[in-house]
Amino acid sequence: MRNPFRYFNSSPEVIRLTVMMYIRDPLSLRQVEDLLFERGLDICHKTVRFWWNRFGRHCQTNLNGPVKGAGLKRSSRHLTPLGQGGRT
Repeated sequence: MRNPFRYFNSSPEVIRLTVMMYIRDPLSLRQVEDLLFERGLDICHKTVRFWWNRFGRHCQTNLNGPVKGAGLKRSSRHLTPLGQGGRT
């Protein structure tokens, strides 16, 4: 199997961390950007979105098993109604 990260200057660990933060936690692109900046990584929210589109399926497959369906969507668990554990 070919390395999907072969043409990128960033390390595969940084790309995986970024995509996994976006998949696993109910965060916006800019919140992921801010968290990475706090860790010393200066990555634009547009880069986070590009990596999500490029590597989201790969990372989600490693997390949950094969992804069903043609489109790649964020899980519905990220959408919580207000008053039921949602952020204030």
